[in-house]
Amino acid sequence: MFEQLAAVENRFEQISVELTRPEIIADNDQFTKLIKEHGELSPIVEKYREYTAAQRSLEEAEEILSSQSGDKDLKELAEEELKDSKQTIATVSEELKILLLPKDPNDDKNVIVEIRSGAGGEEAALFAGSLFRMYSMYAESHHFSVEITNANETELGGYKEISFMIEGAGAYSRFKYESGVHRVQRVPDTETQGRIHTSTVTVAVLPEADEVEFELNPADLKIDTFRASGAGGQHINKTSSAIRVTHIPTGTVVECQDERSQFKNKDKALKVLRARLYDAEKAKADAAVANDRRSQVGTGDRSERIRTYNFPQGRVTDHRIGLTLYKLDNILNGNIDEIVDALTTYYRAEALKSQESI
Repeated sequence: MFEQLAAVENRFEQISVELTRPEIIADNDQFTKLIKEHGELSPIVEKYREYTAAQRSLEEAEEILSSQSGDKDLKELAEEELKDSKQTIATVSEELKILLLPKDPNDDKNVIVEIRSGAGGEEAALFAGSLFRMYSMYAESHHFSVEITNANETELGGYKEISFMIEGAGAYSRFKYESGVHRVQRVPDTETQGRIHTSTVTVAVLPEADEVEFELNPADLKIDTFRASGAGGQHINKTSSAIRVTHIPTGTVVECQDERSQFKNKDKALKVLRARLYDAEKAKADAAVANDRRSQVGTGDRSERIRTYNFPQGRVTDHRIGLTLYKLDNILNGNIDEIVDALTTYYRAEALKSQESI
């Protein structure tokens, strides 16, 4: 590990020098690429230097304690320094192991989130709306932008399904653990006897794939236009601006009707299609090496129940890590960092165990 860290520090220093050269500064692409790498290496180098400083302090303390000097006060200080240095070395060593874990290549990408109501009829559709609101508020708190690509709204204001893009650096890293089945337990407004109903909503989080990563063959696409419609079948506009794209080889269908412009709807639909197909290919690749991926959080399968929102008890439970929080209202207002951070920590710990067992 320390040979790797020394190499990282050398690369960091090399980049620091490169970034001062006029020809690099003048080359915008190269400069941007180096700035990004510099930023990625910086926290590793900072921790490594903290480790080496603690190691030097430990060696100095040991030297004082092994000397023949009779200075009692100096040796007491050295004993304290030795204790502190050992603690720092142990803590920073673990932090460095995590920092050196391979980074998820999708972490910095924008995401496409698809929410679909499942069992529970209108109650599920209303909760789909609650989840959309929660994710929108969470995205806003992280300065991400949210743009709806398609929505099938019900008459009571819920969603049979809604898909939207979240754009911003690191968006996928904050949303990637949301894929799966979200279960809600509450008493519907229409329930006269106060019985708790259980409904489900499915969430899919897809990293946006650019054209280089996943190229769509125009010959594989069937594109239809139709009139966008709202809840109850009422027309939003009188022109055929909505787009339906069918990927013929896989039968994957994407609709986009949020924009008035046919061109914009087509562009959004192709982004969603590309993300779905990329995600499907990624799932196949992951399945092929699943036995070696003990660092997975759950299976990531759309059918896996990942979280329960219990309204009578004001409770949210994430079943993958056994985390229960009695702050339902706060969470539904977009404050899900505590859950996301706990999942991230768990994921890293599992990845670390997997790496150490190799």
